[in-house]
Amino acid sequence: DTGNGEQLYECPMCSLTCTNIRILEEHVDLHLEERNFSEGGNIRDLELAQRLQTEEDKWQRSEEEKREREEFKKLQRQYGLDNSGGYKQQFLKNMEREVDRGRMQPFDYHKRKADMMECLAFGIDDGKTKTSGVIEALCKYYQDENKDVRHVWLSTGVDHFHSSLGDRGWGCGYRNFQMLLSSLLQNSLYNDCLRDTTLIPSVPKIQSMIEDAWREGFDPHGASHFNNRLHGSKAWIGACEIYSLLTSLRIKCQIIDFHKPTGPMGTHPRLFEWVLRYYSADNEGGAKVVCTSKPPIYLQHQGHSHTVVGIEEKKNKTLCLLLFDPGCPAQEMQKLLKQNSDGTSLKLLRKFVGSLKEKQYQIVAVDGVLSLEEKAARCHASQVLTSEKIP
Repeated sequence: DTGNGEQLYECPMCSLTCTNIRILEEHVDLHLEERNFSEGGNIRDLELAQRLQTEEDKWQRSEEEKREREEFKKLQRQYGLDNSGGYKQQFLKNMEREVDRGRMQPFDYHKRKADMMECLAFGIDDGKTKTSGVIEALCKYYQDENKDVRHVWLSTGVDHFHSSLGDRGWGCGYRNFQMLLSSLLQNSLYNDCLRDTTLIPSVPKIQSMIEDAWREGFDPHGASHFNNRLHGSKAWIGACEIYSLLTSLRIKCQIIDFHKPTGPMGTHPRLFEWVLRYYSADNEGGAKVVCTSKPPIYLQHQGHSHTVVGIEEKKNKTLCLLLFDPGCPAQEMQKLLKQNSDGTSLKLLRKFVGSLKEKQYQIVAVDGVLSLEEKAARCHASQVLTSEKIP
């Protein structure tokens, strides 16, 4: 009431006062229409934002799945599990490429193809990548070397094998097994175990031998990684496959896992010390050069493997491994057969502590023969296989 008998009406939403109730009602209706419009707009904006976010999430999931598929295919290609063919297919393809480039005559192509097919049929290596006599040359060199080597221990009779046209890029594990086997075949202790393996098997034959070990029950977890199939693939193998194969042949061996560096700058001095004990345990004495009966050692790290054929101990007590690398071609290895007095060719073999700086190494070391009962026990144990770890 204004005091003069005139009634005032106040807007409940903005406190505006007026004297006419109808005007107030219209005024309030305008407020309500404005609010409804505003709220409706907010709802539409929210729905739009949610729809956009859903589409963005869906796109990101699609891209992530695409990346995962591409990474998986990349890993399959890298580890030879992409069904792109194996040793024979790669050998033929690489020879065809050599012919196309004029580096091989068609006659040579057909002759080498025939030789390869014959070797594959018999399951034996063709010997074209083999270099023999390196250990004997090393023994002679060290006998005459008088500068800084105090002692050297060598495995006996190890032939070097390098990757060929058929397994270049993925065959290092198989070639290292051939190197190890070349020494075992010359050691009478293993005659009974290897009576069915008198010649060095070809890479595809080694793949079949590993599959045979899996069928016996060795390492089912590892077998499943390869879908229980190696033959006809370019699959990389590692320490576990070498262990399973050797044990299936009743050859006693162990895996040692150097799972982290044990020295400064990411080095592994414990690995060098272990190898020294392996070679020198039964071969101590004053002789400078010791050609032991110890088989060579399979040495694995991420992406590659080598064969340890010996170890040097310098006069200042530092250690140096002697490694055969399956990536080293025969032409280079043959330089070691004509060793210069200064030993420069030994750079191919020598690895000091500072040279081995991968995060992790595994070795497979052979140490005797298993009975049938021991083989069966190891087969059972390999189903939950864990390697020994050096702390």
